[in-house]
Amino acid sequence: MAEDILNAIPHRPPFLFVDEIIEQTGDHIVARKRIDPEEEFFKGHYPDYPIMPGVLVCECVFQAGAILMSKKNPNPTGQVPVLSRIQNVKFKNPVYPGSVLDIRVDYVDHAGPAHYMKGNVQVDGKTAATVEFTVMLLEESR
Repeated sequence: MAEDILNAIPHRPPFLFVDEIIEQTGDHIVARKRIDPEEEFFKGHYPDYPIMPGVLVCECVFQAGAILMSKKNPNPTGQVPVLSRIQNVKFKNPVYPGSVLDIRVDYVDHAGPAHYMKGNVQVDGKTAATVEFTVMLLEESR
């Protein structure tokens, strides 16, 4: 697991859905996730026709967005990125066991603590999902 990912976001296995960062600027990130055919969710999500749950495909995008936010707004004050809105989600092609997801997130805009992004997931050059989402930076508390 790349240290830069673990240092950027609070997610940890088994709920870490970014394996590597391919490219990153201040306004976008391209990340990758390899889907292990032995993932537990395949056992119960259509066992005879296993596909990755759409919410987990979206989670890959959200975590890549959180990594982008961590570089755009370094965390000196204990803020964590928290998903606050999901919209315009489209699932265009299923994600199968063994797939490699190429995840792109673009930073769109911000208004106060709200940061607007859009994401795209591709497998073998075909779009699997698109989503627009909003992340709020909240004070870390327990």
